[in-house]
Amino acid sequence: MSNKPGISIGMPVYNGEKYLCEVIDSILNQTFSDFELIISDNGSTDRTEEICRAYAARDSRVCYYRNEENRGAAWNFNRVFELAKGEYFKWAAVDDLCEPSFLQRCVEVLDGDSSVAVAFTKSKFIDNLGNLIEERDPVWDLQMESTYQRFRQAILSSWRKCNVIFGLIRSNLLAKTKLMGDYAGQDYHLVAELSLLGKFFKIHEYLFMRRLHSEASKWQGLKFYKPQGGNRIVKSIFQISGVFRLSGAYLKTIYQAQFSMFEKLFLTGTILYLLCRCLCWQLKQSLIKKYKKI
Repeated sequence: MSNKPGISIGMPVYNGEKYLCEVIDSILNQTFSDFELIISDNGSTDRTEEICRAYAARDSRVCYYRNEENRGAAWNFNRVFELAKGEYFKWAAVDDLCEPSFLQRCVEVLDGDSSVAVAFTKSKFIDNLGNLIEERDPVWDLQMESTYQRFRQAILSSWRKCNVIFGLIRSNLLAKTKLMGDYAGQDYHLVAELSLLGKFFKIHEYLFMRRLHSEASKWQGLKFYKPQGGNRIVKSIFQISGVFRLSGAYLKTIYQAQFSMFEKLFLTGTILYLLCRCLCWQLKQSLIKKYKKI
């Protein structure tokens, strides 16, 4: 492998032994082999370190880094990108899987069209045992020429599963964003930033498998965004504050972008609408939990 691989795959992990071998194997078995797999371990206390070091010893493409303390998943997601050398970059969650042709098909898209910032595929959703839950056609196929239209569609899609974040991204464009923030919903803002920099191309094949299970965020950190613990009230406050921080991040990006004043005002109204809708949903969920206990 050359000193500068074509693709860097960043895998942030915390106590991921349950699925780790299966996930690493799905990456190493890709038909496109010119990549580095960067694993950043957030101070795992299970067999994660042992497993990763064994893979690194067998395959020179695997680079293992260990943090002695858990610094939260957002920090770790950004860390693997900071270590990347490839022209293209992909985040890999420690419980999701890719079909062998995933990288090859995405590379073909990015190599063939310089206007595309992110290439991704249709998704299958699987359970903790790997059984199919459903197949879903992601909504993030943003191929409009207008940056305004792409950005608006990105923020309107904030309610959908953000699988596009696990697509193949041009590293030079990703470096122009603020990367992952430490608040709920920060991946949607990152996607919106990327939509200003290029198109999103959806490959019409089911090559990505996202695992849905109750402990999904556990594999990245003690708490997904911050390693500190907290009770239910603290979690609720954190989620609500995340809604406001996401809205603020959207607004800041809008007024820094090269939009007309009319477009900025229209997008501001869209953000305020989404904010009210999200807060109403949070209130509804809180009431449902409250009355279930009565």
